Amino acid sequence: MSESYYGGIEGGATHSTIVILKQDGSVAALVEGPGTNPWLLGIDQCLINIAVLVKDAKKQANIDDDTKLKSLGMSLSGGEQKEIQIKIISGMQSKYPNTSDNYHVCTDTYGAIETASSSGGLVLIAGTGSNCQLINPDGKVSGCGGWGHMLGDEGSAFQVSMLGVKTVIDAEDNLRDPPYDISYVKKLMQEFYNISNRFAILSHVYSDFEKPKFSEFCKVLAEGARKEKDPLCCWIFNETGKNLGNHIRAVSSKMDKTLLNQPSGLQVTCVGSVWKSWDLLKDGFLEGIKPRPEGDVEIKKLKLIQLNKSPAFGAASLGARKAGLTLTLDYEANYEVFFST
Repeated sequence: MSESYYGGIEGGATHSTIVILKQDGSVAALVEGPGTNPWLLGIDQCLINIAVLVKDAKKQANIDDDTKLKSLGMSLSGGEQKEIQIKIISGMQSKYPNTSDNYHVCTDTYGAIETASSSGGLVLIAGTGSNCQLINPDGKVSGCGGWGHMLGDEGSAFQVSMLGVKTVIDAEDNLRDPPYDISYVKKLMQEFYNISNRFAILSHVYSDFEKPKFSEFCKVLAEGARKEKDPLCCWIFNETGKNLGNHIRAVSSKMDKTLLNQPSGLQVTCVGSVWKSWDLLKDGFLEGIKPRPEGDVEIKKLKLIQLNKSPAFGAASLGARKAGLTLTLDYEANYEVFFST
């Protein structure tokens, strides 16, 4: 009997990762490749990039190009809408018929949760942007955030950067008093964005705006908080921690009790580079998850984890399950705990 293979893709805006697993969970191939966000690329280019990823992974696994995967799960940035999911699946079936027998498409948060647990959970993304997604054991989904930098992204690197810039501008406009002296953050801002006056920042937020580039100011502010102990830098990260905690608080009333009552507490999968500054976020975060007077559920025990495996593993598991199959994954080996209460 020939070996069966199961694919999973973690799809981002700029790059993606594909894994091909055997049914026992062992890795046959792990390959990085181009982005697969259908909103940014368009459906046609998204399909091309998916096909390239699969082809490269099959080559690494010594699988013949004409041999279909049993299933292909795709956990994609921009893959949350049903219409998009249908277009991707039908496009792969018609244009690349030898890719896989079965397909499953979902948003990028699902793969992260599934990599750490087979029974649902919570993921909180704090990278360039931010998003919070809850999947209960019965499959019901709730979320908070994920609206992009124009409408949200609270707790993200973009928000950290914008809060630093906006605090300086508002203080110099005499619009509102800053919580602390702005001198140090102003100096960092001028150096990072290579500007000599506050009006020069306009090109960075309008004509020449690039979200990832603008958001990198977050790293500079983190260094200012950690090494120089600048009060305003520290305040910015405390506020960011509150915003991240607020995301969890926002979905607390919709959490299944089995997630809250686990022996180690609610498990939160934390994704994104902002979590590297946990030492600066911690106090604000713990303040942010506290319940409001009405409606929120108190989270008495909490476990924050970070994945040491790509969410492509979870995507592969989801794809197999959608096809009525089960992969053997060692979930606890896929993450590390960095904080617990």
